[in-house]
Amino acid sequence: MAEDYEKLLDSAYKNVKKVSESSGKRFEIPKIKGHFEGKKTILTNFFQIGSHLRRNPEHFQKYILKELAVSGTKDKDRLILNRKVPREKINQKIKEYVDEFVLCKECKKPDTELIKKDRLAFIHCLACGAKHPVRTKI
Repeated sequence: MAEDYEKLLDSAYKNVKKVSESSGKRFEIPKIKGHFEGKKTILTNFFQIGSHLRRNPEHFQKYILKELAVSGTKDKDRLILNRKVPREKINQKIKEYVDEFVLCKECKKPDTELIKKDRLAFIHCLACGAKHPVRTKI
């Protein structure tokens, strides 16, 4: 009986997702880098920030464009906004995105993933196991 339990326990440990080692350190949101070209804003590290947050680039881009009320296009690894937007405003919207779609509501750690079930979306925390609903329509 004890051997079956040990086998089941080993199997469970193999299926548990590993939490990144950086979770013990303070989580910092990278600041946006970019410049203006005429009436456009060129964001040069936008998609690197998205990968640092471990989120789908399309989801991240759609959120930022809607929140800034601006149209934009992806050009290789840059995001081009079709009007001038101050850096502080973009960084504020990135922080709001992190608060809503990245950080766990219970333990405040960034070790989360977005899960869709039926028509609902949830943040699942890999650190504490909490699950919280988030808005699906952006």
